[in-house]
Amino acid sequence: MLALLLSATVAAAATKAKSERYVPGIWVDPDGCEHWVMDDGWEGYMTPNVTPDGIPVCRRVKACLVESSDQLFAVDKHYINPSNRKRLADFFSNAGATSYSIYGHTDSDASDAHNMDLSMRRADAVAEIAKSVGVRVSKVRGFGEREPIATNATSYGKSRNRRVEIICIK
Repeated sequence: MLALLLSATVAAAATKAKSERYVPGIWVDPDGCEHWVMDDGWEGYMTPNVTPDGIPVCRRVKACLVESSDQLFAVDKHYINPSNRKRLADFFSNAGATSYSIYGHTDSDASDAHNMDLSMRRADAVAEIAKSVGVRVSKVRGFGEREPIATNATSYGKSRNRRVEIICIK
């Protein structure tokens, strides 16, 4: 009986001694932020990479195309005319990225809620063109008036803020 118990204990110890192989890595999300990844092939673990102060570590991403909303859309609309649809489809077909993030922006005219909705509808319209040519769209967001690149106090500044940014992820 003791021999049987002893052999079962040795077999259990041998089973526990096998270690699993973990593959560490860093995944960069569409916003350029790093995430630590640990994967054993069956399940994994991921956590954001942060500085000692708790700030996420993010790489600067640059738009590969910034389109003026004034050229793409009529005032307060999200429909894209056929010639601009073709131009955007050609861009997505030839840009060579593995995926795209598409961000819509507005000026500060109208309410915040209206601008958030309009910028999202415009970003969605551009994303639909990208998807129609078979490319992967990883993120679509509308920022409304919340991320201006120029002052909203002048007509020129407002026109610069009305835009759709396309981020190419290679």
